[in-house]
Amino acid sequence: MSAASTAHGSTASAHLVLADGTAFPGHAIGASGHTVGEAVFTTGMTGYQEVLTDPSYCGQIVTMTAPQMGNTGVNPDDVEAGKPNVAGFVVHELSRLSSNWRSRASLDDYLKQNGIVGIAGIDTRALTRHLRDHGAQMAAIGTEDTATLRERAKSAPPMTGLDLTANVTTKQTYEWSQGAGNWRLPGVAEAREPRFHVVAIDFGVKQNILRCLVDAGCRVTVVPSTTSAQEVLAHKPDGVFLSNGPGDPAAVAHGVRTVRELVGKRPLFGICLGHQILCLALGGSTYKLKFGHRGLNQPVKDLATGRIEITSQNHGFCVDVDSLEGKCELTHLHLNDGTCEGIRHTESGAFSVQYHPEASAGPHDARYLFKRFTDQMKQ
Repeated sequence: MSAASTAHGSTASAHLVLADGTAFPGHAIGASGHTVGEAVFTTGMTGYQEVLTDPSYCGQIVTMTAPQMGNTGVNPDDVEAGKPNVAGFVVHELSRLSSNWRSRASLDDYLKQNGIVGIAGIDTRALTRHLRDHGAQMAAIGTEDTATLRERAKSAPPMTGLDLTANVTTKQTYEWSQGAGNWRLPGVAEAREPRFHVVAIDFGVKQNILRCLVDAGCRVTVVPSTTSAQEVLAHKPDGVFLSNGPGDPAAVAHGVRTVRELVGKRPLFGICLGHQILCLALGGSTYKLKFGHRGLNQPVKDLATGRIEITSQNHGFCVDVDSLEGKCELTHLHLNDGTCEGIRHTESGAFSVQYHPEASAGPHDARYLFKRFTDQMKQ
């Protein structure tokens, strides 16, 4: 165990135990106690704070495959929601001392302050290989004996069939006007005077999506996930955005019903869970991937241009594109496994992508999609 892992922190023994009984020893980090969630992994070498606060990770124990986490600390600017949403956090080595001018706290302190149970010192390569071979599954982290932890994991409800949007959606409607601000990179256009009004249905929206909509020239009204189509249209929007979020898309019946009633009435743009909900509303179906796509380096092909985009992704379910035959065209394709990454409804022009064009963290190859949305509203 390295000095970075042990300095100023507990060395209490802990285990991560999968539902199939496989146990990984390590030591406890973050909050005390135990936690249960779906064990998944993400391949990003950076962006751990964005991962922790991404609402799409609600209910999941997230393994970071890069070997060391925490060396830049945490800050109030890089969050994607008001608080961390992961069920648990897994790293190989935790740096308890941070070195960055923006840092306001260590990663370990941040986990403690927000009640996130974690584990460090485990063989994250072995865990990742196991999940790739056997699939994502429920797991438990804690300092209890492995038999108890396994029973906790086995008795937890699987992700399939879970609607988790109620855990992360806003409780009340609000206006969002902040653009990229200090996060803007050279070459990205300045935020312009709003030309369009967008209602964003919040199934677990990341804040950087809202910033990108503002930068594209939108005034944004964010509404709860249970908002009806009639209530959405009462805001007189120029377009409707369907956000990312956690859980099984097929279980979000209220969202599917709302979107089905909105198709053709306003331009629609969906990302991640919003993409899946749009496809379900159009009569398609979804299925669970073996271990999902999570990371900052996922290759996607834009079938209209032939251009290859490196994308940020975080999803465990996928749209069955064959179920939309005759209704939608496939617009984007994942080059690793050939799965659906984007569609366009041929009748209404509604479109969506499975990946995250807002990045944060990750590459900005797909930012053009926000302009595509405003172009539709302009027309």
